[in-house]
Amino acid sequence: MKKRYDVIVIGAGPAGLMAAISAGQQGASVLLLEKNKKAGKKLRMTGGGRCNVTNQRPVDDLITHIPGNGRFLYSTFAQWNNQDIMAFFAQQNVALKEEDHGRMFPVSDRSKTIVDALVAAAIEAGVDLEFSCNVTKLITQEETVQGVRCDLGDVAATCVIVTTGGKTYPGTGATGDGYTFAKSVGHHITPLFATEAPLISEADFIKAGTLQGLSLQDIALSVLSPKGKKIVTHEMDLLFTHFGLSGPAALRCAYFVNRQLRETGQPVLVELDSLPQMSAKALLAQLQQQLQTKKQAKNALAGVVPERLLHYFLDQCGLADCIGFDASQKQIEQLRDFLKAFQIPVIRTIALEKAFVTAGGVAVKEVQPKTLESKYCHGLFFAGEVLDFNGYTGGYNITAALCTGHVAGQHAAEIAGYWG
Repeated sequence: MKKRYDVIVIGAGPAGLMAAISAGQQGASVLLLEKNKKAGKKLRMTGGGRCNVTNQRPVDDLITHIPGNGRFLYSTFAQWNNQDIMAFFAQQNVALKEEDHGRMFPVSDRSKTIVDALVAAAIEAGVDLEFSCNVTKLITQEETVQGVRCDLGDVAATCVIVTTGGKTYPGTGATGDGYTFAKSVGHHITPLFATEAPLISEADFIKAGTLQGLSLQDIALSVLSPKGKKIVTHEMDLLFTHFGLSGPAALRCAYFVNRQLRETGQPVLVELDSLPQMSAKALLAQLQQQLQTKKQAKNALAGVVPERLLHYFLDQCGLADCIGFDASQKQIEQLRDFLKAFQIPVIRTIALEKAFVTAGGVAVKEVQPKTLESKYCHGLFFAGEVLDFNGYTGGYNITAALCTGHVAGQHAAEIAGYWG
């Protein structure tokens, strides 16, 4: 290992690996430092171990699926985007396949395939990789980066790229080191909180386990403002658990729930529409028609929604043992409201350390959107989850990590080439 490099990259996740590859391919000498024993530890866990490496939606759709500061990434995606990711892996002889909602996975269904391809590309680009190496400090002078202090000693560099990730799954090495580095040169860290995380509720039916284990398909879950306005709605699947709500719909609502919890300090209401494809008016008419019978209500309405959910709603309306003909108009309207607008109070999400994605991070207003260079320290770059942006599950976060990594690596190499 040399004692001076054009570019040093801290962290060998998707952003760090791609930053190193990008800089190395331009001819820069690159050192990639990783505190773990191998690269891509968290990346190996994604997509259930299969690695949802990107999403093939158009760029504008990518931005809408990154609710946390997604617009900041327009400049990045204009330079390198999901189409380039797919082309990159094709060049590495990694075949990808498309699944639902545009999600792209390796045909092998193994995240190791993706990690191995990135590591191989880094080696081919001439990158020096050092594992089990902890970086403790950025070395700077007069608002310009000079290198890093690490277990190997002081190593000089023209540029340093911080790609240390967030604070989720600390066992993967994501312990927030990058935030410390950023603050040391004057950057602000926006509040960190969990996103893509299950929702915790202390509603009586949750504590009683009434619906625990029940899975609902194609429902609509909305986050309500304090005034009852729908902030966001996601039509996906939902799972009731012993602590609250999980499944894709709940995970996608987590960012907005946590944002409102931080603003108000009060429980946030989420609203479940069990039949989003049917209007409230049409549902009321259907319920009225189906209850014109001598059958018990639970039998007359069988199949409207899953049995356990139906029985719970009927019980709440006083219709559990009622004959259809005996149901009052008020009870039928109440049942419609439960089916279309069942409100559940959420007190928090699971802890940040157990969430899938970190919201918050290095404030993006303090980073050049075109180059991802710090506005406070020349030659210092940030890429990936350490920055304050976050997307939904579905390949969006890895896409953002790979693309910001590539762009940061490219511009770091250009600076190193100019001044080196």
